Amino acid sequence: MKERCWVGIDVGSITCKVVVIDEADRVLGATYRRTRGRIVKTVKDGLTEVGEALRDRVVAGAATTGSARRLVAALIHADVVKNEITAHARAALALHPDVRTILEVGGEDSKIVLLRDGVPVDFAMNTVCAAGTGAFLDQLAGRLEVPVEELERLAVASTRDVAIAGRCTVFAESDVIFKQQTGQRIEDIVAGVCRALVRNYLNDVGKGKAIEVPILFLGGVASNDGIRRAFVETLGMPVIVPEHHRVMGAVGAALVARDAALRESRMRRPEEVEESDFRPETFVCSGCANACEVVRFVEGGDIVGYLGGRCARWATATSGSREAWGLTSSQG
Repeated sequence: MKERCWVGIDVGSITCKVVVIDEADRVLGATYRRTRGRIVKTVKDGLTEVGEALRDRVVAGAATTGSARRLVAALIHADVVKNEITAHARAALALHPDVRTILEVGGEDSKIVLLRDGVPVDFAMNTVCAAGTGAFLDQLAGRLEVPVEELERLAVASTRDVAIAGRCTVFAESDVIFKQQTGQRIEDIVAGVCRALVRNYLNDVGKGKAIEVPILFLGGVASNDGIRRAFVETLGMPVIVPEHHRVMGAVGAALVARDAALRESRMRRPEEVEESDFRPETFVCSGCANACEVVRFVEGGDIVGYLGGRCARWATATSGSREAWGLTSSQG
């Protein structure tokens, strides 16, 4: 009998994470890629990359999470779709059953999850400001003319405390320019940027939250030890960065798929997804004065799903051909 495995895919605004786990919850394959605005292609490439882990195994379940979870679910024929709060909590509890706080810093959003006795009891996500996210680091890395991957090395080499205004990305960039003009070392500026990000995260996402140990730090930004050190310094508590911190959302999705205890997954094999001409299209619904923008997922000559709208008209729509819905290219 073939071994079983489960697939989890987490696609956010900037990155795509694909993970395959086995019956012992071990990560058999994982990939972390930047989407660069091409989500469908990145998911296809990610599945191809972990294809070896799927070879000679039966996919017993597949789940998607992240801001693009519904689009990806339609693309791969996922069995389960879950929000990222649930996915990260599920993965964190699998690794550390006693975890009480999850700090997660993503590309364009950040979140905090509080758990008590193995149950999520509170959470928060960043508001419109990106100053406590990975985008903050990306922009300032560009200003400093260094690859974002180099920020960690520079931050841990800092020897002086240089304060950077962190409440706004625009103000932070201006402050970085000023510090450069006054001759501050780039290592000290980068360390100051790390502290600014942490300060903004705690003042926004973590405001009013009872942060308690054990604390897990997840997300791609957790790869930067300068940020972890800034959290430790600011909170006065130890912060744990697990081995698979960059793909924990996808790990959690795979675990959620396993929890579903399905007899067989309906997920398509990587080669089927690769050959698919699946594409998202948008149209404006003319059903009422709201004029909602709706996304439809098209494959071949069929519409395989919808996303968007303020009412349930498209949320409850089933897949079918364009003709079945009486739609033209201008109507959607």
